[in-house]
Amino acid sequence: MSDPRVAAIPLQERGEALVDVRAHGLKVDGRKHDAASAFAQVRQGVLTRLLHAQSLLPTGVQLLFVEGYRPPALQRRYFEEYCGELARAHPNWLAAELRAGASRFVSPPEIAPHSAGAAVDVTLVDHRGRELDMGTRVNASPEESAGACYTDATGLSDRARTNRDTLKTAMSAAGLINYPTEFWHWSFGDRYWALQTGQPAAVYGPVELPQQRKPTSR
Repeated sequence: MSDPRVAAIPLQERGEALVDVRAHGLKVDGRKHDAASAFAQVRQGVLTRLLHAQSLLPTGVQLLFVEGYRPPALQRRYFEEYCGELARAHPNWLAAELRAGASRFVSPPEIAPHSAGAAVDVTLVDHRGRELDMGTRVNASPEESAGACYTDATGLSDRARTNRDTLKTAMSAAGLINYPTEFWHWSFGDRYWALQTGQPAAVYGPVELPQQRKPTSR
């Protein structure tokens, strides 16, 4: 996401509402649950492709949905926290270097696919709901995982590589694209997707989760 060509992609917003994936038969993990259930929301076009990807998986294997929509304020917090982590590890880095370094793993909020409802973090589980071996945990940073978070990382076990290939085959066939720093991160309709697929514009930009209507007093 540090590539300036990503930010330069124009936006032609489709205006699709966020939808809750839990009402559509996907297995959803609770580790990113929040009070507003933002984590379980994606744009309709993303949900359609997730359901298609699920249908392409081998018998006994399912997608595990970990996180979708991320409010811009939360994305900003994640980005600033990771910048701070890099600053402590690299005290000689300039501000531009810190921003570029952080952007490789956490998107700046103004272009973040998660904040557009365009991205999902997913992994695979077996018929008992047990996560398959993917080589490292979902959301492991490059520092924590020694680079194993990269989709095409070397040194993975045969089992982990096979499981990643299974995920990649289904998600790619359904029209989602992977961010290569994170094997679990897939998106459709955002600026990074547009750049990678040669589209003239993104169709999903940052969006705020509608506020739930409070009951009126009598």
